[in-house]
Amino acid sequence: MRTIRKALVIAVILTMGATLAIAQRGGRGGGGGPAMALTTTAWQDGQMIPAKYTQDANQVSPALNWTNAPQGTMSFVISMEDPDVAVNRTTDTQVHWLVWNVPANATGLPEGVPQGAQLPDGSRQISATGPVYRGPGAPATGPVHHYTISVYALDTMLDVPAAGAAPEGTNAAAHAVNIRRSVYNAMSGHILGKAVYVGLFKRAAQ
Repeated sequence: MRTIRKALVIAVILTMGATLAIAQRGGRGGGGGPAMALTTTAWQDGQMIPAKYTQDANQVSPALNWTNAPQGTMSFVISMEDPDVAVNRTTDTQVHWLVWNVPANATGLPEGVPQGAQLPDGSRQISATGPVYRGPGAPATGPVHHYTISVYALDTMLDVPAAGAAPEGTNAAAHAVNIRRSVYNAMSGHILGKAVYVGLFKRAAQ
């Protein structure tokens, strides 16, 4: 049953590609090599996310590692979303984390990426909280949510500037959604490969 649920969640995420108008040109390494893979030592794929990485604790971003980036990769984008919930009564999911323009020579992100709109390596980040990782926070009163982390290998750097403060009249969550739309639009036609990793979470009962 858990395998079936995970497959359904991944199907939802892949379907979102059409909504975002992202044209992916294959998901394997150069020359038809092995598919990209995304892993973390923080939890097993499809299993519960430890409190450390969630709103039940310190919201530390997990260490991520990826392999088999396609030939011609110029940058990576990391996106963390909860497809079980939408914000503002729209089809948009909350931005738990979005990191773009990660350098092509990167093979992962360390645990505990610091706050900041632009990081020392030139990559940029945003979430519904601001320029920082936002941990899972599904309420204890509801079902377990599926948090999906995707890494995209692109054949370009994205001309999307570091996100500043939300414009007047726009809250941080809506601002992050707007930035994500800009990033996804810029990704259109430039995706060489993709890998997905899923974690489960709901908050502990008080």
